[in-house]
Amino acid sequence: MRQVRKLEDLNLVDNFLVNSLTSHQVYGEPAARCILECILGRKLGKIKVVPQRIVPGEDTDKHGIRMDIYLDEEDGEIFDLEPDNNSGKGEVAALPRRARFYHAKLDSGSLQAGEKYNVLRNVIVIFVTTYDPFSLDRMVYTVKNGCIEVSELPYEDGARTIFLYTKGTKGNPPKDLQELLHYMEYSSKENARTENLQRLHEMVTAVKRDGKVGLAYMKSFEIEERIREQGIAEGKAVGHAEGLTAGRKEGIIQGQINAILDLLRELGEIPPSLEEQITAQKDEEILRKWLRLAAKAEGVTEFANQI
Repeated sequence: MRQVRKLEDLNLVDNFLVNSLTSHQVYGEPAARCILECILGRKLGKIKVVPQRIVPGEDTDKHGIRMDIYLDEEDGEIFDLEPDNNSGKGEVAALPRRARFYHAKLDSGSLQAGEKYNVLRNVIVIFVTTYDPFSLDRMVYTVKNGCIEVSELPYEDGARTIFLYTKGTKGNPPKDLQELLHYMEYSSKENARTENLQRLHEMVTAVKRDGKVGLAYMKSFEIEERIREQGIAEGKAVGHAEGLTAGRKEGIIQGQINAILDLLRELGEIPPSLEEQITAQKDEEILRKWLRLAAKAEGVTEFANQI
């Protein structure tokens, strides 16, 4: 089994910790507010925090998305906050298209039948990256649609993407933002150097010490490790390179589905519609997040509401 990082060593750019923090019954809303207000440089109104919100594909063979932190400001904007430390070459190159897809999925579910387009709400997708997505050493890259021929043409479609590089130095970023991003990458007491970050660190520390969070972390890691080993074994059984990849992927997906169902059965009876939804899902990333939700859920209904 691979060496597992201790929960106390995780940082806020790690999915498990940021999801556990923002989904916490006590600390979720104030922690999310603290982070987002610093990024935006303004106070927020009443907000609803939905960690790990899943937006499924239109059909079982269509790609869905799993948002790390979905925030809905009452009578205001919608935000998707995505800490990301996956610096693989392919993932970095695809980041703009990933942002495009996230905007499309968010918009597709926010306009009711018969509503006019002018009521479509503003959406801001925010990526916090430990790598420089555009290699210009900027801490803040704000991207919005515009006219190529006439750059000064007013064009406001309500969509914006902000890429925040934790180590960026150019662009004269606000000091508070610099401190926040450094803390998110290295979430220690020594790096909580402002009053707001000290409060945030107290919440982070409390969540790390929460017994339920610790149990869910170990449970999800052990289950994922078993699934990984099962996938490798099934892939090897195919007997050639192409089959190894295909068999491993199929084994991992089926292992994830089985593990989710096993965890839910420990909590109670699974409604047929929910079981069908789980078994039809073939997106490995979404299943991985569902697995972690199942490991933390206290009931089947709670799990169903979160996905």
